[in-house]
Amino acid sequence: MDATSLRLISGLLLFVYTASQFSQANNRPNYYGKLIGALEMYAHGIKGDVYAVDDFTIFIKGFCYDGTGPDAFFWVGNSTSPSPQSYIVPYPEVEKGREPEVLKAYNNTDIILKLPDGIRIRDIKWLSVWCRRFTVNFGVVYIPAHLKVPKTKMLPEFLRLAHGLRSGNITILDSKTFYIPNLHYDGAGPDAYFFVGNGVEPNTFGTKVPNERKSLAPLRGYQGEDIEIVLPDNLTVYDIDWLAVWCVQYKHNFGHVMIPKDLNVPPALGQTKITTSSTPTPPLSKHELTNCKEMLQGRVQVQWEMIGEDIQIKVSGRIREDQYVAFGLSGNEGKSEMIGGDVVVIAYNNRTGKFIAEDYYMSDYAQCDGRKGVCPDVRVGGKNDAVLIHGERKNGVTTVTYTRPLRTNEPVKDRMIPNEETSVIAAIGPLNSRAEANAHHSFDRTTEDIRIDFTSRNVHDCKNSLYDIPDMSDVKPWPPAIIKNETWFSARIGPAGGKRGYTRITGESAWGIAWYINDMLIPEITVERGKTYTFIVEGGNDPANPARYHPFYITDSPEGGFSQKTERQQMAQRLYAGVDYGADGYPYPTAAGRYCEWVHKTVDMSAVMETFESFFETLKLECDKGEPAKLVWTVAEDTPDLVYYQCYTHNNLGWKIHVVNNAHMAVPLLSMVTVTLIVSMLQFLR
Repeated sequence: MDATSLRLISGLLLFVYTASQFSQANNRPNYYGKLIGALEMYAHGIKGDVYAVDDFTIFIKGFCYDGTGPDAFFWVGNSTSPSPQSYIVPYPEVEKGREPEVLKAYNNTDIILKLPDGIRIRDIKWLSVWCRRFTVNFGVVYIPAHLKVPKTKMLPEFLRLAHGLRSGNITILDSKTFYIPNLHYDGAGPDAYFFVGNGVEPNTFGTKVPNERKSLAPLRGYQGEDIEIVLPDNLTVYDIDWLAVWCVQYKHNFGHVMIPKDLNVPPALGQTKITTSSTPTPPLSKHELTNCKEMLQGRVQVQWEMIGEDIQIKVSGRIREDQYVAFGLSGNEGKSEMIGGDVVVIAYNNRTGKFIAEDYYMSDYAQCDGRKGVCPDVRVGGKNDAVLIHGERKNGVTTVTYTRPLRTNEPVKDRMIPNEETSVIAAIGPLNSRAEANAHHSFDRTTEDIRIDFTSRNVHDCKNSLYDIPDMSDVKPWPPAIIKNETWFSARIGPAGGKRGYTRITGESAWGIAWYINDMLIPEITVERGKTYTFIVEGGNDPANPARYHPFYITDSPEGGFSQKTERQQMAQRLYAGVDYGADGYPYPTAAGRYCEWVHKTVDMSAVMETFESFFETLKLECDKGEPAKLVWTVAEDTPDLVYYQCYTHNNLGWKIHVVNNAHMAVPLLSMVTVTLIVSMLQFLR
């Protein structure tokens, strides 16, 4: 069995294990803390199951009381049985010094009680519903003597693997909440999130966790902040094995902490006080909706919420002022089909200064002729069922909020929105002179089947806030660096330079880091055939830590990542230096030295630095102990004019090497040609 098959089987087993764990999580009974017992009823229909939440908090599940007692309160004490010499537990809670309310009637109500004046569960022997006026016990539960009350659990700090990630000791506050103190992260990972899952180490079969702002945008930089994050949906700490900072796009672990199995932490019942974040959560605007879906490589985001018989939708697109975004229901369920699609076109009309939310029906890939094509409903005998609520254009993003009914009276032109998942489509195209959507053969459109349940809540599939991402055209890239007439090079790792660096230079996505050659970001190098060049490589030599393992090699592949490729793909690559083959015929890298990385002194400042030189001043060099590797390359005569220095284990870290003829080779070559011609002429003359 080959290595690829083993990896596939391993991945499948991990997937099955993870799926089973998450299935167990979904089937797990709700967790309310440590069960104390059921209330014993003596009068007035008292019922309820009582749980210890933490040292100071009690939860009653399904509390019942008829409310007819004249002076009844929750009552706790440390005597052998309920008595007048005890304490009222106010419910609802009241400010200190105010008289607590007499209990009203409750029917199967869930209740959280906060013990007063620093009293702990260990200090009491019972909880009662007590009538103070008549000194009568309506119902009671007794606290076991050795009850193990749930407590917060302190964990180690994040394992420090990449991008300056570090923290203080992480604390599990309750079954869904993590407190992460003194968090540091440079923010340079392109697609990094808090991530949880199962297994002995972080892997791709995980789940994103919203940040402290309850957002699923890729993580920003942190400089010693104290934050709290909450697990999504039905997940609890009992369902996961690890918490990580994970790059989804490049499948890399920047650091993680393992979750022990012997937990006895408080349940997440809303009692945990979320006040630690040094960055306040921004208030939701009146146009903020609870669900979000991303399309067209992140250039379009759709938010929605059902309101009665209508759907309120907010469409945001990174588009020009002369472009539109169309979003709506696919013309064919189960696939992305524009023909027959029922969409709303949103745009900004810069001639009138007004925003557009117009109901369209697409009967053909053509401009609307009043009968067929990409037509507003009003031009083909229908009406506009989209009601414009709000529009704005900022930082290259057009955003329009509108409502449309779930059902209309135009069954031919409008499709009903079902109460289940349905196929949706989106497109970007140019506006015509009528400020209408212009059919265009090259417009961008969805091609995969994207499905949305418009009745759902809290769907967070958007990676970024479009407003937080500078338009590529608004950010001036750094000019590419060039190295000529050098024979010795240092090769280290450093940040990719955000929107000004690797991505703009190469046109390819970066995953946060790239090669720094002679302390320059992916310079273009010129070498001569026949000459020898030396690279001092400090890209990491520990294969067990893939985020810091970047052997250096030279290839004809503009992508690199030789070890990630299949055998067939490897055979298609030509190798010029940095790779050798063992006795078993398998390739291995030869230039893997200690790890040295240029890291951010604070957070990624590339967006505000006009030059690479000024950006470089915001970095500092950190090196592991050990020795660098040395790659010596004599450029062969048959080396093509363009090759690349790359990372053996990862894609898209390096850039171009231009190969030219040695200036001294031209004269001998010319002389040889001349001699050959002279000899031929002499033979002819004979």
